[in-house]
Amino acid sequence: MDFPERFSNLPEYAFPRLRGLLDAHAAGGDVLHMTIGEPQHDFPDWVLDIITKHGKEFRKYPPNAGSPELLASIAGWIRRRFGVTVDAATQISTVNGTREGLYNAAMALCPETKGGKQPVVLTPNPFYQVYAVAALSVGAEPVYVAADAENGFMPDYAGLPVDVLNRTAIAYICSPSNPQGAVASREYWQDLITLAEKYDFQIFADECYSEIYRDTPPVGALQVAREMGVDPERVLIFHSLSKRSNLPGLRSGFVAGGPQSIARIKKLRDFSGAPLPLPLQRVAEKVWADEAHVIENRALYCEKFDIADEILGDVAGYQSPEAGFFLWLPVDDGEAAALKLWQETGVRVLPGAYLSRDVDGRNPGHNYIRVAMVAPKQEMRQGLMRLKRCIYS
Repeated sequence: MDFPERFSNLPEYAFPRLRGLLDAHAAGGDVLHMTIGEPQHDFPDWVLDIITKHGKEFRKYPPNAGSPELLASIAGWIRRRFGVTVDAATQISTVNGTREGLYNAAMALCPETKGGKQPVVLTPNPFYQVYAVAALSVGAEPVYVAADAENGFMPDYAGLPVDVLNRTAIAYICSPSNPQGAVASREYWQDLITLAEKYDFQIFADECYSEIYRDTPPVGALQVAREMGVDPERVLIFHSLSKRSNLPGLRSGFVAGGPQSIARIKKLRDFSGAPLPLPLQRVAEKVWADEAHVIENRALYCEKFDIADEILGDVAGYQSPEAGFFLWLPVDDGEAAALKLWQETGVRVLPGAYLSRDVDGRNPGHNYIRVAMVAPKQEMRQGLMRLKRCIYS
């Protein structure tokens, strides 16, 4: 039997790699998971009431792109959050979480060639792994651009060779970034959008952590694009309720952008999408419209930021994240540190290299571990204290 080669150079996904690294060894203490970004805070109590109220709608096939009520609720949130008015019917499509949307947008929008040559998809390095598989799925060349301390953890796409930029069809950018918690400034977005206009590529802005921040709401890519008056097809934004509302299992997300791009995404979704069941769309409609629970959630994360600063603030190279809920901690070797931490304390963290690719013999995640601050505060405090004693003493 013949199998495709297009994914043959993909490494094993991060979490199977982690199990391969750690699970052959006994834990050195009570097990504490600080690897995966699965929110543990409470979601609103009324979520279950809405599911019960609309439970009979499980008997209906749900609309692929989202119910009119849900799309209107999302459009309202975009207007309140970013000051941008979008047409709910033509400029938004629901997706089952940002990962599905980030993948299918590339399938729907990446051209077969750019300037008669193989297209390029730009991705920060380290990065959310779906960016790479999306590029390979459409026959594009993924180009990994370091996002490290030297550039404030935001990739310098403008520094790429002109021949690469001429072939670029899509640039992924995550702000606030996973894993570093850096936020793209207004100036960064302006420069990137100007570059995209010059070389005629689209920006896929992964903004799923945008509602977890300390003081100032991160500026949005669509917000800056509208201020600049650029082609409305230039920028697409991706959001979900997973982090904002502690509902990763709801799988409610959306993509918003120009009507031509959204029409193509919807067409692909008509053939291959798995729409959110209607009772869950009713939940999402109400959750996107409510900010009270988001404010409470953000306050809890701000307390966790303060705990991390208190415990790790004197560690050489520690940078307190601007947003998101990960710590990107400097170590000599991420794999060695993760294994030592597991064997001596029972705390599980993710080696940074598992989120990155080697480029010219360098992996920008090699000297880091990623730590998720999703556990309850006291549990998180205990985990960080164990980590500090083990790794930095």
